[in-house]
Amino acid sequence: MFIRQLSIFVENKKGGLAEILTELGNNNIDICALSLADSTDFGILRLIVDDEEKAEQILTDHGVVVKVNQVLGLAVDDTPGGLAKALSALDAGGHAIEYMYSFVGENEKHAMAVLRTDDNQKALETLRAAGVSILAESDIRKK
Repeated sequence: MFIRQLSIFVENKKGGLAEILTELGNNNIDICALSLADSTDFGILRLIVDDEEKAEQILTDHGVVVKVNQVLGLAVDDTPGGLAKALSALDAGGHAIEYMYSFVGENEKHAMAVLRTDDNQKALETLRAAGVSILAESDIRKK
């Protein structure tokens, strides 16, 4: 089970992020998870939205560079060390994490993490074997 995520290249200029998010909002695209990493000249905005195909088209039509990636979603115990258990399983399996972000959803007992590894399919198998709960898109998306 993989989750489709938008990776959006944002020019590092005043108002650039607001412009993209406003365009999505004006088109009724709901953001379910968000991460932003920046460098000197640009940032990479990673989003999970309720309709990635529509969001991709809207942004592409506005000249924004968008790529759709597949990522893994995990549900981990929302306790100290909960995320460490899943990451330890990946480490023991020899997987490298390219990036990760996490958030707390509506379930008070679990936190959610989104990550991309050097080999998502093998990482998925490793996590399942370790008993880590894997999320489907419907677990993250509100609709």
